[in-house]
Amino acid sequence: MHGWIIIDKPLGLGSTQVVSAVKRACRQAGLGKVKVGHGGTLDPLATGVLPVALGEATKLAGRMLDSDKIYDFTIRFGEQTSTLDAEGEVIATSDARPTLAAVQAALPAFTGPIEQAPPLYSAIKIDGRRAYDLARAGEAVEMKLRSVTIHGLTIAAGHDAPQNALDQITLTAHVSKGTYIRSLARDIALALGTVGHVTMLRRVKAGPFRLADSISLDNLSDAANERGLERHMLPLTAGLDDIPALPVSSEEALMLRQGKVLSGDPCKQGLMLAIEGDLPVALVDALGPEIRVVRGFNL
Repeated sequence: MHGWIIIDKPLGLGSTQVVSAVKRACRQAGLGKVKVGHGGTLDPLATGVLPVALGEATKLAGRMLDSDKIYDFTIRFGEQTSTLDAEGEVIATSDARPTLAAVQAALPAFTGPIEQAPPLYSAIKIDGRRAYDLARAGEAVEMKLRSVTIHGLTIAAGHDAPQNALDQITLTAHVSKGTYIRSLARDIALALGTVGHVTMLRRVKAGPFRLADSISLDNLSDAANERGLERHMLPLTAGLDDIPALPVSSEEALMLRQGKVLSGDPCKQGLMLAIEGDLPVALVDALGPEIRVVRGFNL
């Protein structure tokens, strides 16, 4: 059991609860104790693609955290909340409502490299304490700006009448790691001369994984009871679709498993996946004439 199960995370559950549910499904399926980890936190109020790594694929979970994501999200105008979503208390209001044309005109300013202040209610550590713990305790929290990249920001289909005032709007954002959609929604509303908060947040893509790859927790449990869990697992290499393969001999594979350095081709540089036949051996980095192990797989 080395690979990925892509969960369509339901509303109300945290990522660690989903990991626990996958572990439970593995036990239901008679697979015993399996190492499980997730590749990207989703808030309980968010839904959508949550890659869950099993076995040796957990060694790639950190890489998945660094991948780009795509979200659909709805901004409701007129109220800003303490958490920047529907869970918090209203802390600011405005009667101003933007038009569709105004939203369209504002989006280019939020595309490309931008700086944003994370929400007060986030998991960022400040002097060793989580920001949300400080905020709940009523302590003053200063969130430093962070640089992120918005690769694409578009209005979802279904909106018309560009001159009508909008109470809410749904957008799609393709973002780099570290981007807070709640902060993005807050800043877009402010730029439009009003305030707002997120009422719907759905991740539709994480790294190479899409909603089409996902399964609900209910269906996962059914598959586990039918001893068919493997049918819903993607291979370990599915998380490395953007990495070129490096075929190696059995002798070279043994050397890599022992952590030894191989002689490489100076013309082929960067991160690669060393493969012996069809078997992944290690993530390796070619630097100059040498190939060094970044992460080995015990398969």
